[in-house]
Amino acid sequence: MPITIAELATALNAPFAGDGGIVVHGASEPQDAGATDLALAMDPRFAELIAKGEAQAAVLWDGADWQSLGLKAAILVKRARLAMAGVTASFDHGLGLEPGIHPTAVIHETAEIAEGAAIGPLVVIGKGARIGRNARIAPQVSIGAGVTIGDDALIHSGVKIGARATIGDRLIAQPGGVIGADGFSFVTQEKSAVEEARESLGETVEAAGQAWMRIASIGSVVIGDDVELGANVTIDQGTIRATRIGNGTKLDNQVHIGHNVVVGNHCLLCGQVGIAGSTVIGDFCVMGGQAGAADNLTIGQGAIIGAGTGVLSNVPKGKAMMGYPAVAMQTHVEMYKALRRLPRMLSKLKGKA
Repeated sequence: MPITIAELATALNAPFAGDGGIVVHGASEPQDAGATDLALAMDPRFAELIAKGEAQAAVLWDGADWQSLGLKAAILVKRARLAMAGVTASFDHGLGLEPGIHPTAVIHETAEIAEGAAIGPLVVIGKGARIGRNARIAPQVSIGAGVTIGDDALIHSGVKIGARATIGDRLIAQPGGVIGADGFSFVTQEKSAVEEARESLGETVEAAGQAWMRIASIGSVVIGDDVELGANVTIDQGTIRATRIGNGTKLDNQVHIGHNVVVGNHCLLCGQVGIAGSTVIGDFCVMGGQAGAADNLTIGQGAIIGAGTGVLSNVPKGKAMMGYPAVAMQTHVEMYKALRRLPRMLSKLKGKA
């Protein structure tokens, strides 16, 4: 929706200079901006690009000389990425769903749909499910029996939510995610080779091959408020107790959360992170892309796990870890430097031989 510079500045809680009545219809990189676009140049490095576009107004860094850039108005911000959050929210088009329930949706007669919800084509909602106020559910979403979803949910196409899941307010779920699949739980009649390897650390593995017997998942998934799930996220339901995702936590594309896992509040798990069953992750943890954690571990509050790190043992509170197996980040850097020196050291040793 079009917005004036003054209105946008109020939304960003930032000062503006110049003509606050200028109306902008969208945001753009400065060199691509049209006359009705807001140029985004929150770093001085991008200032020279403003002249290549046609923008009359821009979001600039705090203290910028906006008039020298040929602008008629500017919003001045101290934190570029924080301003980006506010700007993009102001111009977000959403799903474009019409209010109400599409005639092709299949909704069980016992399901409850709260006021203001928009239910798209070919959505399926099961027995006893409850959908909160102003939910927006895109086409071909499946919501199982007994599921509860809070207010203001935004669920994109193709998301599948299994039975009995409980989800808080303001969920954002990107396309293709699966919440509440069965956990990957199997057992053998007698002690398996895997169990023997764990006990002996691989010294003796003599157990005969056996068939795997399935352990059913009769737990559920509980997700807090303000959680965001990326495309193709998978969250397994618990075996007996629930798998839990805390308030404010954000999961990137293709993150996998195993059965019985507990992820704390306001965590950030980047693309392709995998968490094995029954591991507990404390509040405010960050895990970089393709990091993983083995089962039955505890990762302490505020820990930072670098990209590609393999966590095989407990991580203390507030620790930064990197590498495989995970070690303290500074230790990993020293180990990596030493590894790079090895060829030169070997050449010197051969020369002395």
